[in-house]
Amino acid sequence: MSAERGTNRDSEFSNSDLRLAILSRGPRLYSTRRLVEEARKRGLDPYVADPMKFSLFVADGRIDVLHNGEPFNFDAVIPRIGHSITKHGVAVLRHLEQLGIWTANSGGGILQSRDKLHASQILARNRLPVPRTTYVRDIIDVETAVDFVGGLPVVIKVTQGTQGQGVFLRHTLREAKNLVQGLLLTGRAVLVQEYIAESHGKDIRALVVGDRVVASMRRRARGREFRSNYHLNGTVENVDLTPEFEEAACRAARVLGLHVAGVDLLESDDGPLVLEVNSSPGLEGIEKASGVNVAGEIIDYVMSETEFSEVDLDQLLRTVPGAGVLSLQIRNHPNVVGKPLASLFKSGSEIPVFALSRDNTLIWNPPNEIQLRWDDILVCYGELTALRASLRQAILDVPSEAFSLDEPEETNA
Repeated sequence: MSAERGTNRDSEFSNSDLRLAILSRGPRLYSTRRLVEEARKRGLDPYVADPMKFSLFVADGRIDVLHNGEPFNFDAVIPRIGHSITKHGVAVLRHLEQLGIWTANSGGGILQSRDKLHASQILARNRLPVPRTTYVRDIIDVETAVDFVGGLPVVIKVTQGTQGQGVFLRHTLREAKNLVQGLLLTGRAVLVQEYIAESHGKDIRALVVGDRVVASMRRRARGREFRSNYHLNGTVENVDLTPEFEEAACRAARVLGLHVAGVDLLESDDGPLVLEVNSSPGLEGIEKASGVNVAGEIIDYVMSETEFSEVDLDQLLRTVPGAGVLSLQIRNHPNVVGKPLASLFKSGSEIPVFALSRDNTLIWNPPNEIQLRWDDILVCYGELTALRASLRQAILDVPSEAFSLDEPEETNA
């Protein structure tokens, strides 16, 4: 479809110089139309760009991009990347990011959220509650997987799917094995997931913008269908979330690197479970159910945030020979638990730790006297060879001369 450019600048809001593009193949889709409408109300002139019509150029010392053969000169982009063009859409987004164009969701965040296994791994690693899940690569693993997730019935899904596609409920082991075998034969990667009986046929969609939930709804399936997706004829209703559910939704979007996300939550007897995180959430159902102007919230967020760009510190430091970022998980080195941070480094030297992750929070520039805990994670920066030598000496309590320091450079650990 051809790109469309808004021309109406009559607005109750003051005009802005922000050049905004919306990456979407469907300029007439509800979500895209609403974003254009709200952008125009705020004095913007939004441009709807088809992600499939970009040309990306890389040459010595520079990169460039064209859209429909014309220069693409915009300050900010809101990606609405369809699942079928994820690979190309992410390539475009990453190119735009390298050009310094602000993006509402990064290419990396979109990729992480669309791989259900990877997303679950990241969520669980960050102590977010998720349903028990097993990755299955052979039919002989099905019985073990069913036992691990708590027994029958089980939810079986492919690792990459959207809007309820590729998600099945099976009540017997034979049915589960037959389905898994069929999916594996088609080359799909398969997950066996815990079935939450108390949440059958319903879930909660929380729309996160920035670092807050701006709208939420409960979705219910019709008839015998257990998938509650709005596009599968499910019903929707407004719901007020408890702080526990809001925190789970915001943290899920945050750890996956998404600024705009639809977080699907299950209501279990033990509290919220994060089911999936959608990087291009539909706006129609949630706007109608909640009565919230979600599109306006997104545009307001974009207008307020485009002056600031996020920095990949590791990538930035790679421009300095030998420098980089290392992370150190204290749980792997119990001999330093209880010691002050300063004890890991030579007396009088600068402490190269710019953040300490503890209890789902970050302590920036932690004080030297802070005592290390078992579940702490240190994020260090600096010259990698010296950094490794210092950390090894503290961790293993042996002289740094015992180690060879001429190993290949690394930028992350």
